Amino acid sequence: MAMLEVNNLKKIYSSRFGGSSVQALTNVSFSVEKGEYVAIMGESGSGKTTLLNILAALDKPTEGSVLLGGQELSQIRERDLAAFRRDNLGFVFQDFNLLDTFSVRDNIFLPLVLAGKKYDEMSRRLQPIAQKLGIGDILSKFPYEISGGQKQRTAVARALITGPQLILADEPTGALDSKATDQLLRLFEEINAEGQTILMVTHSVKAASHAKRVLFIKDGQVFHQLYRAELNESEMFGRISDTLTVLQRGGNSHE
Repeated sequence: MAMLEVNNLKKIYSSRFGGSSVQALTNVSFSVEKGEYVAIMGESGSGKTTLLNILAALDKPTEGSVLLGGQELSQIRERDLAAFRRDNLGFVFQDFNLLDTFSVRDNIFLPLVLAGKKYDEMSRRLQPIAQKLGIGDILSKFPYEISGGQKQRTAVARALITGPQLILADEPTGALDSKATDQLLRLFEEINAEGQTILMVTHSVKAASHAKRVLFIKDGQVFHQLYRAELNESEMFGRISDTLTVLQRGGNSHE
């Protein structure tokens, strides 16, 4: 069974007084297996953000279902949602979402503190992650004292430390320079190779070319998908670019 199952999602936003409505998602279905690394692409307004919010249990679909580890998100009680997100999902955002008044260490610890974990356990979990991410020497610093790349690696550490089923990354390279982008994408490949499932929403062809599969969203539907398979990054980059050109011209999907 797939780790993540998305079935016939529809999302309609109605105006406050019901005078007009916008259909953000029309009929979205796909699945993600454990250990996959999937990128989602599409033009602004295609429904990517709406889809991500539903996958993160921050919004509910008008119709359809999302199952994570066999559990349907819409069936989780409102009071249990925060704990479910904390225990099962790791988040990496474009703007890092770090607290400037917390040290790097305390930012990473935050989801474990909220889960009531003891300091010894938090420290034990942090050590191998900090070593892998190369942030062991900045744990006592504050976000305003470190670079953008270091901030994003801190955010990745915070996402990993709970041992989530799924990492949701929203434009994770959007605020990074080219060097930090390359480092983050290599890091994502490494943690995926160790078994971590990643779902990344991105506008970046370069970022998407590192994924094993790319889903293209257009007009609220899955328009096409590409599998990396034996392609190298350069070949995948070209295939993604070609697909985006077809998508922008309004062509038909193709395998």
